[in-house]
Amino acid sequence: MLQREMLLLDGLCCSNCASEIEKELNDIEGVNATLNFMTKVLTIEHNKSDNSDIIKLAEEIIHNHEPGVKVSRWQGEAYQKKKNVKSTEIKEFFEPKKIMFLIGAVIYIIAASLTLPEPVETVMYFAGYLLLGGEVLFSAVKNILKGQVFDENFLMSIATIGAMAIGEYTEGVAVMLFYQVGEFFQEISLERSRRSISDLVDIRPDYANLVTNNDIKRVSPDEVQVGDIIVIKPGERVPLDGIIVEGSSSLDMSSLTGEPVPKSVHEKNEVYSGSVNMEGLLKIKVTKPVHESTAAKILDLVQNSATKKAPIEKFITRFAKWYTPAVVIAAACMAFIPPLFLFAAGQGSFGALFSGWFYRALIFLVISCPCALVISIPLGFFGGIGLASKNGILVKGGNYLEALTSVETIVFDKTGTLTKGEFKVTEILPFNGVNKDELLIMASAVEKYSNHPIARAIVSACPDGNEGITVEEHKEIPGFGIVAKYNGQEIMIGNRYLMEKEQIQVIIPETTGSVVYISIDRKFIGSIIVSDIEKPDSAETVGRLKKKGIKTAMLTGDLKSNADEMAGKLGIDEVYSELLPQHKVEILEGIVARNNKKKKIAYVGDGMNDAPVLARADIGIAMGGLGTDAAIEAADIVIMNDEPGKLLTAIKIARETRKIVYQNIFIAFSVKLFVLVLGAGGLATMWEAVFADVGVALIAVLNAMRLINKRLD
Repeated sequence: MLQREMLLLDGLCCSNCASEIEKELNDIEGVNATLNFMTKVLTIEHNKSDNSDIIKLAEEIIHNHEPGVKVSRWQGEAYQKKKNVKSTEIKEFFEPKKIMFLIGAVIYIIAASLTLPEPVETVMYFAGYLLLGGEVLFSAVKNILKGQVFDENFLMSIATIGAMAIGEYTEGVAVMLFYQVGEFFQEISLERSRRSISDLVDIRPDYANLVTNNDIKRVSPDEVQVGDIIVIKPGERVPLDGIIVEGSSSLDMSSLTGEPVPKSVHEKNEVYSGSVNMEGLLKIKVTKPVHESTAAKILDLVQNSATKKAPIEKFITRFAKWYTPAVVIAAACMAFIPPLFLFAAGQGSFGALFSGWFYRALIFLVISCPCALVISIPLGFFGGIGLASKNGILVKGGNYLEALTSVETIVFDKTGTLTKGEFKVTEILPFNGVNKDELLIMASAVEKYSNHPIARAIVSACPDGNEGITVEEHKEIPGFGIVAKYNGQEIMIGNRYLMEKEQIQVIIPETTGSVVYISIDRKFIGSIIVSDIEKPDSAETVGRLKKKGIKTAMLTGDLKSNADEMAGKLGIDEVYSELLPQHKVEILEGIVARNNKKKKIAYVGDGMNDAPVLARADIGIAMGGLGTDAAIEAADIVIMNDEPGKLLTAIKIARETRKIVYQNIFIAFSVKLFVLVLGAGGLATMWEAVFADVGVALIAVLNAMRLINKRLD
């Protein structure tokens, strides 16, 4: 049986180290590890008997790569909130190693600015270099002894030591100085982006107002038990799911559903954690513990979404593994091969030739770190997932977000997905001298004893007309209808099969919808048409999907006439009706078989009854998943309200995310390649090389942050 452990790696700041930690853990037999660099959460699934052994081994691997990281069990809070970000950053800057950095920078500036005797200048350069880069040098040596050669510490150490060795003191120290400055600002930007995403998705309040012995006590939500009564004051966030037992108000549910219009609630209504009470005082009876609440589920899904990486993320991780050694080998070849050929051709002394080409090789080493790619791509996907959550769309992984960009066909369920799933009386067709009001009153008087959705629709259409009417011997026949005594007469209400069974001649109306036939003493007196109505934005959504070149289909268990009419209203391309759940899977298999293999099929359903086909589709999208465990579990993407239009929002976010990710890839590759070419031609210095490393990484992080703050039209 697999065991699961989640660890928080506080202080993790090296994306390349994160990849190495993940790889080394996955090399252990029986272990599946995923390290989310954005949330700093390491998830380990293993089949070992002793959980403590695997944790100890994980800590050893982590500290081998990142000695300063503090490892602790993850308690559901991946981000360590800092109330005063600026003061914290200033405090961190004045740690001992930061003070050494400042002293080293001052020494370097003095040595570079003043005309000093050469021995003094050289000593100052070396002192400044050791103060600025001592930690990098130490880490490089330690990692080499462990067999970990090709990391950023090694690359920066070789490049700067090489520059110092050929007498380029100014540039050697400057490279280390600006590398450290770039790393510092990159870390600040990364932490701010992490906090920005955290602010988008962290909708859990810090406290709950617990009612105890006619008093109200402020406690942690963890202390509240199922069945306890809590008070939600105006302006407070609902801490746990529950039922209103007293009070009425309106709730801002935008953090859950993305819907800006507040929802009115009153006694007996269910409320979900994460929503905000806008007006009145509410008393709520808690129905779920904090770890099972809606807010906790949403936060957990978003924070752990990075365990399902997009193909482009996996590719970059594999690419980085080969990219750095390849550039190092190219640098070594550049340092030795051209000088040998040129020396053999009589172009100068080997020492002078080697010095020039060795300098070019050092530029290659500085540029070769793939941090910009390794950081910015997962940050882009995580930002997209956070933005989707803000808009009421849960995406369980970057792979599903990327898949949305290549959807060719979206297949819809009908009832509850494209329609409201709420039946409504649309026509009343009396016969044999009975008028419409009489027919409706008789039908509602009998149907009020049934819980069937169609029965409830008929009763709703006649709220007061059946008062005082006595119905006796009420008998419901499943799959057919109801037989009862109405004012001493036998009344039958049901479908055509009931009438055929009782050999009652009826008039079949030429209309769509569910037809309810009524007879008195075996004499047909009329029919009532009950229809499910489409959601307000269904037709617009289908139309806009078709404009994007996305084909649509509908699978439903409803009658063919009803399905065809609804498909015609909405503009659905293909419609399949009168299907059982297993038939839906078969139809979807057929659509997949004729689909472009490079494109994706999405299925949109409204919960557990669609689970088989949700699982079979490339992307399973659950509609109306708020508080529905089955929908959240079965689907890859969950739309937290009932609006089909959120599909368009999800696709837009997916495409924006892809655009940001590909921009970062282009920026990183183009700048690095450009500077590599300049360096090989002797036209670039260490300054440009530093920019191509830490500068590009910083640009990529800032570019990804644009997605986090994106406003959707």
